[in-house]
Amino acid sequence: MARKEFGVVGLGKFGLSLARSLMAHGQQVVGLDSDPEKVKAAAETLTHAYQAEAVDKTALQQLGFGELPEVIVSTGHSMEASILVTLFLKELGCRSVTVKAISHDHEKVLRKVGADSVIFPERYAAEQLAAKLAVPGLIDYLPLGTNVILKELVVDKWAGKNLRELNLTNAYGIQVVAVRAADEQHFVFVPKADAALQQGDTLAVIGRGESLEGLVS
Repeated sequence: MARKEFGVVGLGKFGLSLARSLMAHGQQVVGLDSDPEKVKAAAETLTHAYQAEAVDKTALQQLGFGELPEVIVSTGHSMEASILVTLFLKELGCRSVTVKAISHDHEKVLRKVGADSVIFPERYAAEQLAAKLAVPGLIDYLPLGTNVILKELVVDKWAGKNLRELNLTNAYGIQVVAVRAADEQHFVFVPKADAALQQGDTLAVIGRGESLEGLVS
């Protein structure tokens, strides 16, 4: 995995969790917050953590945030702060700025001042949970198009057949991306088309919700 350096402005619950997750993925992360306690907590795990006012353009410039390839802005419920920080980062030359928004109007303004991507974490989490509650076996609800999901199917009537014989793409409009044998704990990705499936094997398949609804494997 390529190693990159990210900036995270705002080290609240979301910002700090995101920063720590990026570190866990082997990335470098520079954090910024005005709260000394949050900076102290972040300094234990991040590459660098600075205490400064994010709405201070000079501070952003001196700390090198404009030179970072990717910065995520998570300034809580302060619309004014997130808008100003986004504007300053783009003026300083930051290539990509992702901002946490709290409303559609907020998103519109962020886009106007140069935000490259706008996210709604709470809404995304709610949609993921709703999808998992509504679709048994769901692994993930993917933002690849309307109703595209990744789901587990346990092999029953398909036992003894292989993926080539089943021809699931043409028959059902779905694609198998991984297989977990009944006696194994981990999935094997890019499964072999000629390997026979066994009773109780689990398939991880991707497709539209309507294609997977009621499908018996």
